[in-house]
Amino acid sequence: MTQTTVHLMRHGEVYNPAKILYGRLPGYRLSGLGEQMAEVVAKSLAGHDITAVIASPLERAQQTALPLASRFELEVRTDDRLIESANQFEGLATGPGDGAFANPRYWYRLRNPFTPSWGEPYREVAARMMAAVQDARLIAEGHEVVLVSHQMPIWMARRYAEGERLWHDPRKRQCSLASLTSFRFDGATLAGIDYTEPAAALLGRTDPAAKGA
Repeated sequence: MTQTTVHLMRHGEVYNPAKILYGRLPGYRLSGLGEQMAEVVAKSLAGHDITAVIASPLERAQQTALPLASRFELEVRTDDRLIESANQFEGLATGPGDGAFANPRYWYRLRNPFTPSWGEPYREVAARMMAAVQDARLIAEGHEVVLVSHQMPIWMARRYAEGERLWHDPRKRQCSLASLTSFRFDGATLAGIDYTEPAAALLGRTDPAAKGA
């Protein structure tokens, strides 16, 4: 069977001195360290058979995709289905014990963690991501393709593909900054999922004025 790999890459660290949940807000770009992360991942994939690089329309994802596209002499394609999940707390501080979560006016939004009540339904996120994965598989059939997206969408795609329930504890997501969640296909059949952190050595250097999501 034809073997194809679809790598789901999370973007690098983002400059976010206000410490808000920026979600789909425009203007949130990579920090200097985030740019280094993107370069490290591109270097780690040297020698791979990457034939397409596709990214979320958000700036941080587009920036993360550039070193990869440059290394393989490709253009960055854009797929709106790879965008960050919609969230009603967008634009607000959401740190543990402070910000919106400590304000009673927002508690009603947290009433149902299973859908979730505060944002885009998990099932919808998983559906659009898996559709993007399948289309990318066809684009790069017999080769490899990188999709640059965001933590929640990548985690939803993985949980759906592995047959896990979609509601989860966000603290236990295995999807660090600039990580790769790689879907391996034999023909149209998913043969396995691998997880790697090419930029792991940079994770402990996170800028205090930056935050990844």
